[in-house]
Amino acid sequence: MSTPSSAGPACPLPLGEYPWVVLAHGGGGRLMAQLIERVFLPAFANAQLDRRHDGAVVRLASTRVAFTTDSYVVQPLFFPGGDIGSLAVYGTVNDLAMCGARPQYLSCGMILEEGLELQVVERIAASMQRAARRAGVQLVTGDTKVVERGKGDGLFVNTAGIGVVESQIDIGPDQVRPGDVVLLSGDIGRHGVAILAARESLEFEATVCSDCAPLAEPVMALLAAGVEVHCLRDLTRGGLASAAVEIAARAGVGIELCEREIPVLEAVRASCEILGLDPLYVANEGRFVAIVPQVQAEQALQVLRAHAETAQAVAIGRTTAAAAGQVAMESAVGGHRLVDRLSGEQLPRIC
Repeated sequence: MSTPSSAGPACPLPLGEYPWVVLAHGGGGRLMAQLIERVFLPAFANAQLDRRHDGAVVRLASTRVAFTTDSYVVQPLFFPGGDIGSLAVYGTVNDLAMCGARPQYLSCGMILEEGLELQVVERIAASMQRAARRAGVQLVTGDTKVVERGKGDGLFVNTAGIGVVESQIDIGPDQVRPGDVVLLSGDIGRHGVAILAARESLEFEATVCSDCAPLAEPVMALLAAGVEVHCLRDLTRGGLASAAVEIAARAGVGIELCEREIPVLEAVRASCEILGLDPLYVANEGRFVAIVPQVQAEQALQVLRAHAETAQAVAIGRTTAAAAGQVAMESAVGGHRLVDRLSGEQLPRIC
């Protein structure tokens, strides 16, 4: 039996019959969600994991601490707007921020392929240190392993992080209520398009740079301003569409989005049209949604717009009591359609 290429079309085969399909496609789609539901949640069942947030919030003595981990397998290692090192730091910092935590410390595990040039490792390590300084965190522990040539694709990075939850607000999908407003921190789709262009040596009229950036500062500002943030979610694999579907399903609400309010750079939109991609599903590494009470939506936007990373924040939709668990999109011409997860991955190996 031959295994399909990870760059091929999404495979609709059910997980129960072909469990290797999801492993060939990476993460973010319906198949990965089924893998999590069938294998990992039952195997590791506990109250923290069942919340299905970007990290876990646990109590150590009198302090609430957020803890998260992620692995990065992006190709190429360097791309416009970032590299695997800065991506790993910002990705972990952002997961902590989505829990409402102020990031403090990170670990770094590197799996190096035999033959990788030392200069590449030095360049990535320097990038990680710059990113950590910008994000206000320290890399305090780590590990290094070397695998045989041809077994590591150059370099894989795993990072874990801890942060302190200073607010008493409980942030997560289960806090979302009908009538809340969905805020988006900026334009979408840049990271995925930047990776694809670099990987395939594609040249567009304008260079698209990844939006890779730390997000803790604007999130901390929201909480400091007294905004009762109900849910935060960064828009990585699966993009805006997948995040909205996951939140709606977990919160038991409907979400109505307005397409004309969702900012997409013209260069990204044109690139997606050429490549047959939908920007709603393209990965981001410096964008998030915040779901807040309607009465505080304008205040939250003002706070976000005061920060460089979220200066283009907009309201893109609302939650409803109707159509629980579903996401509906109002198109630019006034039509409506349901938004669902992809059956596979639109663009594999992007983070």
